[in-house]
Amino acid sequence: MRLALFATLSLVACAQDAPPAEKKMHKHTNRLAKEKSPYLLQHAHNPVDWYPWGDEAFARAKKEQKPILLSIGYSTCHWCHVMERESFENEDVAKLMNEHFVCIKVDREERPDVDQVYMDFVQRTSGHGGWPLTAVLTPDREPFFGGTYFPRDRFVHLLKTLHAGWTEKRDEIVKDAKRIVQALAEEHARAGEKGELKDETLARAVAMFENEYDAEWGGFGSRPKFPRSVALEFLMRRHARGAAKALPMVEHTLVRMAEGGMYDQLGGGFARYSTDEEWLVPHFEKMLYDNALLVRSYVQAWQITKKPFYERIARETIAYVMRDMLAPEGAFYSAEDADSEKIEGRFYVWNPKQVIEVLGEKDGAAFCKAFDVREGGNWHPHEEGIPHGNSVLRVLQPGADFSDAKRRLLEARSKRVRPGRDEKILTEWNALMISALSVAGAAFDDASYVAAAEKAAGFVLAKLRRADGRLLRRYKDGEAAILAVLDDYAFLADALVDLYQATFKVEHLETATALAADMIRLFGDDKGGGFWFTAGDGEALVTRMKEIYDGALPSGTSVALHALVKLADLASREDFRKAADAAFAANATTVARLPSAYPHSLSAFDMTRGGFREIVIAGDAPELLRVVRRSYLPNSVVVRVPADGADDRLRKAAPLVEGRKAVGGRAAAYVCENQACKLPVTTAEELEKALK
Repeated sequence: MRLALFATLSLVACAQDAPPAEKKMHKHTNRLAKEKSPYLLQHAHNPVDWYPWGDEAFARAKKEQKPILLSIGYSTCHWCHVMERESFENEDVAKLMNEHFVCIKVDREERPDVDQVYMDFVQRTSGHGGWPLTAVLTPDREPFFGGTYFPRDRFVHLLKTLHAGWTEKRDEIVKDAKRIVQALAEEHARAGEKGELKDETLARAVAMFENEYDAEWGGFGSRPKFPRSVALEFLMRRHARGAAKALPMVEHTLVRMAEGGMYDQLGGGFARYSTDEEWLVPHFEKMLYDNALLVRSYVQAWQITKKPFYERIARETIAYVMRDMLAPEGAFYSAEDADSEKIEGRFYVWNPKQVIEVLGEKDGAAFCKAFDVREGGNWHPHEEGIPHGNSVLRVLQPGADFSDAKRRLLEARSKRVRPGRDEKILTEWNALMISALSVAGAAFDDASYVAAAEKAAGFVLAKLRRADGRLLRRYKDGEAAILAVLDDYAFLADALVDLYQATFKVEHLETATALAADMIRLFGDDKGGGFWFTAGDGEALVTRMKEIYDGALPSGTSVALHALVKLADLASREDFRKAADAAFAANATTVARLPSAYPHSLSAFDMTRGGFREIVIAGDAPELLRVVRRSYLPNSVVVRVPADGADDRLRKAAPLVEGRKAVGGRAAAYVCENQACKLPVTTAEELEKALK
């Protein structure tokens, strides 16, 4: 559905005004100063009379019959900073905004529900989306104009045009907005054309990725190029099912990304995306979620191939997160900014003179040659005012050992002004890191990773779960707030399954099961199947959304499917299986239309296509566990029975352990499919054979 509105058409027809003159900034404090969000606090001293999302702003808009100007972004968003400097810090622009609009700021990471509603509108009306998101709403919060970043002159023109339209044609705009919201609400409320996912959809998704694949540089599509970890995970699953071209695409992409500028060659960790096809010039912000997802991808590639390169990148990425993103309490911060000293990428780029100053003439010249640090730079900034002649580090000599040079340059870089860090703690993103650490700790036999995962999980469950069991989304400065959305429940339940399989502590499995049951109760659509993004008792927005698209992050729906499929088997929960089946059916037609857009849902579907195994380790058997954990076994769950047998608590949490015990005093492994087990094996060699 594509929508057209008066304001949109008017903007095309009118000429643009000249930008207002710069004025000396005065000190201001607005309502955002009382908020916890780092993004909102960045705007607390704008001359704009900002409100946070809430009743006070809505009441004023209704009382004064003014439209709402909604600006959504996040603290590490480069173009959000640019729009703030150009427009929101400008006295003349702020005066125009304050006179004609009620202005609201929203942190999309705190309120993904609000962002999702208005991003959906913007994408449908403009054909694209992004942040900062700019939307204009009626006092009833119904949108009638939307866009993203606007340069100051265009933004001023937009404000004047919208004010004129609201003054002259308010009734028409309000009617159009109501019709649009009604259409959006009906579309999301519809169950869709229920259907049945088929194996051919899995094959078509692989074919689509082959068609989108960049054979030279790896990845899918052209610029900007995102990692799409969930697509790589799906392709590795299809490799395990015999898809011949799947693994080469994954490996080539993982190597190219890690050798490119999108990967921090000195400090480890990945930036959010590459602005070019070559993975050379990143959008320099680093997000917790990207790094967590990519750790999983590199661990899985290592499990398949045992190539040391993949283990190195996974470990370096974890080291970055543990060094720069770890809160003292054990949870993880959200992101690091792209900008330092108000210049994008300044913290990360180098020129030959800087390198030689640290390493000396000989070693510096060798490093510059190996990492593409050249005179004139390999990066040409797209903004005025950014220094030229700098280079983003990328690997031109794979395999060469520059570890000492990297260490010295990293030490020198640490003296630079660091990018800002968003120190709010999000349930959803912490869950992803808990999962990554659990998977990596098990695969690499690294107890420190598992301990870090347990500590983070302990923090989330202690600080972001109320006494009544209800999850909250955000923790900052001692305050937990904002009701959790589907993604928080789904990601945490799935992460706790991974943590259970890394620790075999039954409480993690019990909590995962309880969260999954709560997720179905709070977010399940009893009529149409699938899951709403917000809980039934949450804030009533202008429409209630469902989301299944797997983008930079997998959708809450797809992660819910993963958790439910695994827990249905582990916990023998038929209600979980039915909920998953209903969600598959509700989304089958949508997924079948464009399978490559839903790879994580298809990964969950792949688990249901036969060959799903339960592996029970009975007794103290580190060598048997090592075989399982080092293997790539995507369609399996692992349970351990203590040497003295399963107690009542474990049997209740995982009924499949019943009757599984050591054999002749020796630890044993049972490989089962659909609860039917083969004869137990007691040696690593026998287990390897059974798993094949």
